[in-house]
Amino acid sequence: VLLALIIAGGLFAKRVYDLNGNWIAALFGHNEETLKNLDKLYVLAMGESTGMSDTIIVCSYDPKTQEAAMLSIPRDTFIGDSKANARTSDKINALYNNGKNPERTIEAVNEITGLDIQYYILIDTEALVELVDTIGGVDFYVPMDMKYDDNNQDLHVNLKEGWQKLDGDKVEQLVRFRHNADGSTYSYEYGMEDFGRMRTQREVIMAIAKQTIQVKNITEIGNIIDIAEKYVQTNMDFNALKDYIPYAVNMNVDNIKAEQLPGASRYINGISFFEHDEEETEELVKEMFFGEVNNEEEQNSNTVNNSVN
Repeated sequence: VLLALIIAGGLFAKRVYDLNGNWIAALFGHNEETLKNLDKLYVLAMGESTGMSDTIIVCSYDPKTQEAAMLSIPRDTFIGDSKANARTSDKINALYNNGKNPERTIEAVNEITGLDIQYYILIDTEALVELVDTIGGVDFYVPMDMKYDDNNQDLHVNLKEGWQKLDGDKVEQLVRFRHNADGSTYSYEYGMEDFGRMRTQREVIMAIAKQTIQVKNITEIGNIIDIAEKYVQTNMDFNALKDYIPYAVNMNVDNIKAEQLPGASRYINGISFFEHDEEETEELVKEMFFGEVNNEEEQNSNTVNNSVN
């Protein structure tokens, strides 16, 4: 028995060595070929509010390079064919239609970004609440005092500014907040109204990711997968997704690229829309998802460096 244990331990140690010390991957039964066969993930994450998707975020993760990115798409982004005949249904969040046809939103986002996103996840707020509670809460700096009540949406926000441990209920309040009952909202520098909410949502996601991938929560992976299967609607295979876990836990969350779709809010046909800037969007997508830097910016950077030298 002792000899068998020594042999088994040696084989496991060899596998860990072959996986550059990734003992979690070894426990999952991975070998050197597993990582080579994992493709870069592109997923469109959507969160629902009153039948429309008020949260739309393009997410990517490359297990080989450990690079990840999040690009928020404003809910009022114009996706219509005619500005002269623009209607409220020409806002991208209207495509959600209670989650009946998420592929339409993916098509619109692919058209805007030039990406080829195939997967989507529709996140129920209960999934967010349970996930945060499962990992023991999230440490987060609430950027301002938040006080808002809306009985029609069953939304009641009551948070104070500052660092604090947030449970699932408070995180839900945080990510749904846009402005206070008296009309006050995030500062201009932070990003007002929806822009501030999108920034907060991205930072909350990164905080949750950082907390989730801590070693002490590895034992909760099974429960986390159960929460996802219960509350998250997706066209992804959860069993295939598990293969990414041993590598995701080694990711430095602080290095995640997080931005918002470039553009500006303006009235089109008397309706408030967000109109994205096509050239800036193309450059940002290249930088965030493909690591390409604008040649002019790169030349300017080299010029500055040469001057310094």
